[in-house]
This record gives sequence, C-alpha cells and structure tokens, in this order.
Amino acid sequence: MVAYDEIGSLLPIKRTLQVIDIQNQSSKESEEPSHKRVRPLSRVTSLANLISPVRNGAVRRFGHTIQSISFRSDSKSPNSSQKSCSKAAAPTPPKRRNSTLWSETLDVNKKGTFSAKEIKRQEAIFELYRGEQDLIDDLKLARKAYHDPMLKLSIMSEDELTQIFGDLDSYIPLHEDLLEQLTKATDPDGTVGQIGHIFIKWLPRLNAYKKYCSKQLAAKALLDQKKQDRRVQDFLQRCLESPFSRKLDLWSFLDIPRSRLVKYPLLLKEILKHTPNDHSDIETLEEAISIIHGVLSDINVKKGESECQYYIDKLDYLDERQKDPRIEASRTLLCHGELRNKSGTKLYVFLFQDILILTRPVTRSDRPYYQVYRQPIPVEELVLEDLQDGDVRMGGSFRGAFSNADKAKNIFRVRFQDPSQGQSHTLQGNDIFHKQQWLNCIRAAIATHQQNHSPLKEKQETVETHEQNSRVGSTKEKRRESVLSGIVHMEADEISESGSVQDDTTEETENLQVAVNKTPPVHKSKKDKSQSGGKRKETVV
Repeated sequence: MVAYDEIGSLLPIKRTLQVIDIQNQSSKESEEPSHKRVRPLSRVTSLANLISPVRNGAVRRFGHTIQSISFRSDSKSPNSSQKSCSKAAAPTPPKRRNSTLWSETLDVNKKGTFSAKEIKRQEAIFELYRGEQDLIDDLKLARKAYHDPMLKLSIMSEDELTQIFGDLDSYIPLHEDLLEQLTKATDPDGTVGQIGHIFIKWLPRLNAYKKYCSKQLAAKALLDQKKQDRRVQDFLQRCLESPFSRKLDLWSFLDIPRSRLVKYPLLLKEILKHTPNDHSDIETLEEAISIIHGVLSDINVKKGESECQYYIDKLDYLDERQKDPRIEASRTLLCHGELRNKSGTKLYVFLFQDILILTRPVTRSDRPYYQVYRQPIPVEELVLEDLQDGDVRMGGSFRGAFSNADKAKNIFRVRFQDPSQGQSHTLQGNDIFHKQQWLNCIRAAIATHQQNHSPLKEKQETVETHEQNSRVGSTKEKRRESVLSGIVHMEADEISESGSVQDDTTEETENLQVAVNKTPPVHKSKKDKSQSGGKRKETVV
C-alpha cells in the first residue's frame, strides 16, 4: 500500500514536468529566426470581411468557407484546440444541382392522364427551363464569387477583369425574359402547350453573344497569364475547393454561355421529336431550329474572324520576306496546333484559307508569340505527301543514325511545288488520329483552292458572261426593230425615256465585252450617230 501511494503521488509531478517541457519547447519554436517564411493570414481573413452580404446561399457559404480555411491554418498554433482542428479538416461536400424530373413533380394520380410521348415532351421542355435557371445562377455566381472579390482585393485590375469577364452579367436579363415567357405559357397542371412562337421571337436576341464569343480567345490567354501570379493562383485554388464551385474552375463558368448556345438546337430537336405530327407547334419549332442554326453560324463566323486576327497579331517575323500579303488578308483559320519537325523541335502550325505557316512559340515580355519558322507556303503552291511509318528517322542524334528505334510514326511532308522557293518540312503528329486530322484539313484547303481557281470554272464564267451579253444584245435589237417598224406607239416623253434606257444598255454591253475579250469596244462615228438620231426623230414624228 505504501509503494502504491508513493507511485500515485509521483504521477502528478511527472505530468507537471511534461507540461513544463512542452511549454519550453513551444517557447523555443517562437524564438526561431524571423527570416523563416510564415504564411500571412490577414489576406485570407480580409476576403471574408470584404464580401458584401447577399441573399445567395452559395456566396454566403463562400464567405464561411474562407473563414474555415483561416481557422484551419490557425489551428497549427499550440493554443488551438484539437476539437476545432478536427472540424476544419473535414471535407466540404460540393454543391449539387437539382436533378428532379418533370414527372416527379406530378401527383401520382395525374401521371396516368398523360401519354408516354407527352411525358417525354414535357420532360424536354422542363429540361430546357431548368437549364435556363442554372445558367442565370452561374452568371450571377461568376460576378459575386469571382469578379467582385478579386476587384475589391486588388488581385486583378478593373481593366483586366473587364477583358476576362466581358459583359457577362448583361446577358442575365436576356435569359430571365425567356424564363418569364415559359412560366406564363405553363398551364395550371404543369404542362406547356406551345413554345415555338416564343423561341421564334427570342432566339434572334442571342446575336448579342457575338461580341462575347469573339473575345473568348483573348480572355482565356489573359487568364492563363494572370494565373502565374501567386495571389491569383491562391484565390482561384481556394474557390475551386469551396462547395459553390462544384469542382469547376473559373474558365468553366466563363465558358458556360458558349456551351449553352450549342445546346439550344439539341433541346429544340428533342422537343420536336416528341411533339405529335398534328400539333400546332410543329411548324414553329422547325422554324425556331432554323433560326438558331443561323444565329450560331453568324456567331461562329465572327468568332473565327476574331480568332484568326488574334493569331495574326501574335506572329513574329525574323525576315521581312516572310510577310506574305495573304496572311494579313486571311479571315478564316482552318486548323492550328502543335507538331514536331524532323529534328524533334516543337512547332506550332497555322493553316489559313490561303497559306500554311510554321512557327515556334516564344515569350516576349511575359506574353506568348509565334516566331515564323522558314518561309510560309501558299496553298496554291502547297504539296502534301502522306509518309508511311518508318520512312523517315526523327531526331538529330548520332545514335539515331544507326538505330531503327527512332523510326518515326504518324508523319507527313509539306513542301513547295517549286523546290527553289523553300525547303520541305517533315511533320509528326501525336498519334494516327492527330495526323489524319491534319491531312484532311490540308487536303480540303487545297481542293477548295483548286475548285475556286480551276480553268473549267473560269471557262464556265466566261460562257455565262457571253450568254448574258447575247441576251442583252438580242433584247436591244428587238427594241430597235419594234421602234423602227412602228409597232410600239408611245408618247414623246416616253420615247425619250426609252432612248436613255437603250443608251445605258449599249454602254453596259460594251463594258462587258471589254471585261471578257479584253478588246476596246467599237465606237460609232459622229456620222453614224447623227444618222441613227435622225431615224429616231423620224420615228417620233
């Protein structure tokens, strides 16, 4: 019993010594040199304080998430409790979208009143409606959770944010208007009767996205450049780990409108597919589908021209002779991407509608450029050769000259028709599919150029011009014969107008003959003109 008491009395003393030892150890850690890197927490906590309170639950939780991140960092200090540390370490589940079907919103007794086809039609309409709601939520979220905090914290300048985000939030009223019209078209039983007339009037308004889509390439390049900044990278990473992001990065939110645009034809076709043939919505839905295809085509043209000009401005020439006028005149970029040449160097190749350019990516003042490599090859002088695997050895090493292991795969060659104008280039794709895409694109460009400049087409245009001239000449002759024979009886002022028409027709015919035959027209002498004028005067009298 005495031994037990002695041991028991020593236990509190031992615990006290352990506590003192821990405190001494912590004091030593606090006395470490000041040059040791310590992550500042003031920026993180200020982010939650600067975000203005809003009703949106996702943004409100965004502020709480930032606070929990700061608490998790503070828990590393000796004074933090173990309980708070365990709570902060628990992963936060991402926010999920509502995936309820239209049929699940109906009463069980009402489901039997609808046919299977009508249920599928209403499901398609409900999917379109819910997609509009999600789009509006994402556009608002991009402004409140990304744009505004980065502006308030001076993570990016206002000009940089304007270039990246554009007028993204200005499209919110556009989609809210569609939601309002679809809501008005919904019957009390939850079904929507006719929607075709709504989309016929609403879809042309999507042309407002031309400007936004045409600037996406420059916006993406600027965003990638700003990600090199430590503060921008840290902010975007914390947002990505927050539940509101749904594991999507910032560019995914900025690209949502473009991906939504290409879904409209699919959604409308799905509604049309499940619409009965005798339904009044058939014709209007077909017209709406035609309208959206036209809108998307116009947006693609505008986007393609902007993309083409963007890369033209990024070209860097080593020699003035490389500046082909076809480059500046280009309006369509058919294909572009990374390929390797025979020595293994990475090249970035551009195929415009009239010229092929090989470049090397370079960086100047922290901005990407494309240094033109060798002489650009015009499409009209371009020759394409499909090479078989193993025909060429890639790499410039001494070992590769004696080894079969370096035999290249997925290769093709481009060159001038006249070898004296420039050297040929052996290019290698990443795989067989990558190579085939380039082959198809180059062949299509060559075929299009040959078709537009073929001798047969020029001959056909010449024949059509001659036929037009003959028709004009015969019409003129008939008019003259009618006047001379006295068949056409006109008043004096009408005859004068008819004479002016004949003179214009004669001049147009002579101009067409000059354009086709490249020979000057035969002009009448003054004597002939006076005689013809006399005949006209006699006819009038």
